[in-house]
Amino acid sequence: MTDLPNPSGLVAELQVAIRLAREAGELLRSHLRAGLTVEHKTSADDPVTAADREASTLIVRGLREAYPADGLLSEEEVDAPERLVCQRVWIIDPIDGTKEFTSGSPDYCVSIGLSIDGQPELGVVYAPATDELFSGVVGHGVQKNGQATGFSRRDRYVVSVSDTEFTRELHRHDLPGMAPSGSIALKLARIAAGEADATFTMSPRSEWDIAAGHALVRASGGDLRRRDGRPVVYNTARPHIEQGLLAGRLEAMSWLDTELSSRALPTAHLGLGSQDPAWSVLAPDDQKQLGAHPGVSVRHVAGQLLALLVVDPRTGLVQRAEGDAFHLERLTRDVTRARGTLKEGSPGEA
Repeated sequence: MTDLPNPSGLVAELQVAIRLAREAGELLRSHLRAGLTVEHKTSADDPVTAADREASTLIVRGLREAYPADGLLSEEEVDAPERLVCQRVWIIDPIDGTKEFTSGSPDYCVSIGLSIDGQPELGVVYAPATDELFSGVVGHGVQKNGQATGFSRRDRYVVSVSDTEFTRELHRHDLPGMAPSGSIALKLARIAAGEADATFTMSPRSEWDIAAGHALVRASGGDLRRRDGRPVVYNTARPHIEQGLLAGRLEAMSWLDTELSSRALPTAHLGLGSQDPAWSVLAPDDQKQLGAHPGVSVRHVAGQLLALLVVDPRTGLVQRAEGDAFHLERLTRDVTRARGTLKEGSPGEA
């Protein structure tokens, strides 16, 4: 089946990604049938299985065979600096939503994106549990299981949110239209197909979580950006987006941004520097003292500092921690998980 006719020059790439996503999905189903052994990277919220690693190996091997000159970035592979000089980089999450995968929820997926010159241009997201395959190339639309699809035109927006963030925090707020779910890649794919309209996060994500979904949203005419308004560029030395995100239909994004501001819904910013807008939430004395420190992270809202964490980036030792206990706990989780995304050999590791 041809999932997306496309004259852009990425026809072969799209079909390769579709084939590998389906093969990886079948591998994941076989692991579920056989039973899983679950490990954890940084916490109970960050599980990993042999299925993650084997699916990554399958996808990476297939892409290397098809496109040996392209760069590769996968959550489950040791990173290497060679990708940083590549114009084209495949960005892979073999299981986005491993927590859901291990708990029996269908809300997980295989995510394969292609970034060209830092921009997400091609995306394939496959949900093995429901056999839903979303595919698209920027400028040439999106298909779901071979049928053309796109944004909804509903007036009351559906806001797809993290079920973890909803359970821990968002349920306290009256933001209209919230629909909690697991995988962010699958959220973005469903938005691109009109099944929701927008999404946001309070916690940071990594490039592999969002590259394919971002390409699909762009292919439908929308976008994804940082909560402070700045764009996301891919294939960076440290592939962890340092703050919360906002994505969807452009008009829904504009509405949602206003709603988040009016309700003072916070976001984290990890690795804060003086060039970042959130730097202004620090007191003047802290700005002077911490100006050259690479391990400053904050949780903030509406110009107000909620929590501050200063960590030695080499040792991981906390040098300073202050703020509201709830927000400090959330920020500590974000920093711990972000440090866990740096594998041995990563070009971004100190």
